[in-house]
Parts: sequence; structure tokens; C-alpha cells
Amino acid sequence: MNYKYRLALAAVVVTTITACSSGTDSRRQAAQDFNYLNTPSLESWTLPAGAQPFSNTNYAIPQQVYKGEVGTKVDIRPPLQVLELIPGVTSAIDQQGVTLFMPSSNDLMKIWRVTQKLITDNNVGIIKQSADRIDTDWVSWTNDDEDTKISSRYTIEKTPNINSYRITLTDWRENGDVKPVSANNKRRYSILMTNLVMSKYDNMAREQARLAAAEQLKNIPVVMGTDRSGLPIIIARASYEDMWERLPAMLQQLGFTIEDRNRSQGLIEVKYRQPDDAFWTQLGTKPMNLTNDKYRILVGDLGNRTSLNITDNEGKPVTVSVLDSIAPVFGAAFAK
Repeated sequence: MNYKYRLALAAVVVTTITACSSGTDSRRQAAQDFNYLNTPSLESWTLPAGAQPFSNTNYAIPQQVYKGEVGTKVDIRPPLQVLELIPGVTSAIDQQGVTLFMPSSNDLMKIWRVTQKLITDNNVGIIKQSADRIDTDWVSWTNDDEDTKISSRYTIEKTPNINSYRITLTDWRENGDVKPVSANNKRRYSILMTNLVMSKYDNMAREQARLAAAEQLKNIPVVMGTDRSGLPIIIARASYEDMWERLPAMLQQLGFTIEDRNRSQGLIEVKYRQPDDAFWTQLGTKPMNLTNDKYRILVGDLGNRTSLNITDNEGKPVTVSVLDSIAPVFGAAFAK
């Protein structure tokens, strides 16, 4: 079976804002016209009768055959660059493809596993596969910059002894017809495939970091303490950033409704409604000594710790006994 994988390029390349025209030509071709193509060819200078020949090489145009596209065939889209999403990785782009040099063998195996998962998750066909090489079937691209249906095949290789990872575009089709690939398209679509893998790697790394942080936040010691003035406060052994992100969900679980948040002031305004007895039995703590009312939670940054203080609707700090009843409840809720 010949699988096709339609890739959303907007996820891996910088979005380009176009003006009035939305056609593919407006994205790939220069504006205005191409009258310069009608410029007459240069001719040799013919001396007038009786004139003495004069030679000056300062303005001589070298006689050389210049290679490159002209007119409507000139692609004005900026060249793509490999996204720098993996710390410590260096990249090299040549006429055939893209090579990534990974910091370690562990990183090389990670990006190889990411590649295999990307291929599997999106039903990309595989023509041939070995321990260090994958030859893909046709990959179909969805790209508003193109006026034809583009698809390409790739060879993806890893070289463990030098920790290198390489993507090479091997075959090219336009509207289903196999054609020679231009140097520009080979470079462009090799980089696009590389950036797709890099983005997948980055997303998976971020998700793993998020899960690890969430797991760490499940075990936040919460104790009673005092501030610099000797007033009682609740102290959580977690950073301000972690607590600020975790607090809203935890408070809602305990019966608080968040009405306003101000991170710069470390202020969370809440309205409390006490849960039923079954909730406290399930949580494994005694109820908090809070009445159903509005409160303000003050969050303070103590470096690797965070202070929490609570004032009532009139701005008065709650009593020490109330804070004593809240601290174990917060600790139990963080552990859930």
C-alpha cells in the first residue's frame, strides 16, 4: 500500500503574511513586471570613421555564462533554516540534504526514536528499513506556496560512531509525475522534513518536562512558618513559578472559585464554599476553618520556597488557628 502523509507546514515554519493577492505566484514571484527580459543583448562598439581606438578595462563586463533562473522562475521566498530546537545540536546543509550532529549517543537515539514514532503515528510508508537507515515512501506536502501537488521520498540515516543524523531527499513528484528535483526544492524540502522531526522532538521533550514537573509538584511539603515581621504564614517548599501555575487547579478542587488573579502582585481573589463531609473523608483531612465568604490569597516569592497568606473580605489576616487548619489541607491536595 502506498501511504501518503499530508503535512501542515505552518507548524514547523515561520508564517508569512501576504498582502492583497493570495495566489501562489504572489508568494514565489517578484512583484511588478519582467520587462528586463526584453533588454536587447550587448553589442560590440563600432568606432566612427577616423576615430582612434581606446582601451580601458575598468568597465569591462566579463565574458561568462551565468547559471540561474530568470523572470517568473526566480523564487523570492526566503531560504529556510534548520530550527534550533535541540540544545547542543549543530547542523550542516549541503546540496543533497541536512545533517545534524548530536551532542551524545543518547540524544542520537532519542531523535531516532522520535523519527520512528513520527513515521508510525502518521502512517508514512517505509520502502526499506535497517538499524541505522529508513527509506520512506512518498510524503505528500500541503503548501499554499506551491501551485502543484508536491510529494517526496527521503532517506533518513544515523551514524552512531560520530553521533550524526541525516535526512536526504531522494525522489520528487509534481502532480503525481516523477521529475528531477531542483537544487532549491531539494534544499527547501529537506529542511522542512528536518524541522518537522525537530519540532516533534521538542514537543515530546516539553511534554516529558511538564509531566516530570507535575510529578514533582505532587510532593510539596506545606508547613506553618513566620514572615520577617514574625506573623504566621503558610510555607510551601516549591518555587513561586511552580506554585503560581499549580495553585488555581488545587484551589478549585478545595471549593474555591477564582474571581481574579494578578501575578505581578502575587494576588488571587477567591470565593469559598465548603465541600460536603464526603469530600473531606476522601481527602483524609479535617475541614478548613473557613466560612463561606470571599478571601484574598497572597503569594510571596521566597526563592526556592513560596509563602501563602490569607486575608478575609475586609482585608484582615485570618487567625493562626485558621491557617493551622488550612496548611494540612493544602499539603494533602498537592499530593493528589
